[in-house]
Amino acid sequence: KPGYYKVHLDTTNIDVELTVSKRSGMHKYQYPSSKNQVLILDLEHRDELNGFKIAIINEKEVSGFRHSKAWATDQRLFYYIQFSHPVKEWERLYEASPTKESFEFINPNNEPVLIKIGISAVDEQGAKQNLEQEIGNNSFEDIKKEAQQNWEQQLKKIVIEADDLNNKTNFYTALYHTMLSPILYEDVDGQYRGLDQNIYNSKGFTNYTIFSLWDTYRALHPLLNITQPQRNNDMIKSMLAHHDQSVHSMLPIWSHYANENWCMIGYHATSVIADA
Repeated sequence: KPGYYKVHLDTTNIDVELTVSKRSGMHKYQYPSSKNQVLILDLEHRDELNGFKIAIINEKEVSGFRHSKAWATDQRLFYYIQFSHPVKEWERLYEASPTKESFEFINPNNEPVLIKIGISAVDEQGAKQNLEQEIGNNSFEDIKKEAQQNWEQQLKKIVIEADDLNNKTNFYTALYHTMLSPILYEDVDGQYRGLDQNIYNSKGFTNYTIFSLWDTYRALHPLLNITQPQRNNDMIKSMLAHHDQSVHSMLPIWSHYANENWCMIGYHATSVIADA
């Protein structure tokens, strides 16, 4: 469902639930027994690593960063994690800095293990601040409910009258897909990483990233003018900020996580701005 995912891992008999806020998220794991409750943080998963850090702060807190190279040649992600249950031998783990770290939880009553994660493109403190302000002490159900209410506010902007449930499902699934990107790209205090890798503070707009404009200029942005005019206005201002931070003084071609991918033909930002 929008803002919520659930799966049963049949090889390990673990139930997993995930939900999100704007810059943070929550995991919920129900293990089959109180023994061998292990979770692996894998920073090598997908993409080439430029740099990494895993710091175990105490038995319930972890922070660090993952800098990677894929379409974006210098993609910087900082994180801060809170566990609901303590992990074993955290002092030993603190000394290690592998790209993969396994955490075994102390959970004698086999309660659900909750994990809160904040992310930031600025720094670890920004990730922690995002988590504290967006999730704080709220429960998994609280965050799930808020996420689904936010999605409902957007999806109900278009109402279709049809008796065919399949047609409705297809329509609202497609409408959901139109809202997956561009994405919010700033911390709760307005700080964000710019195209030149410097840190800026958005003033008078909310900063966005992932502008695959060759894909989106024909239909997505004209639709956003109708259904999401304020968001689209923020996206235009994000493109103008990209221009100001560009050594070439250019609008985005394919802007992605404070990088210019240069992987599409044309200069489609101009038509998007003119249309807006």
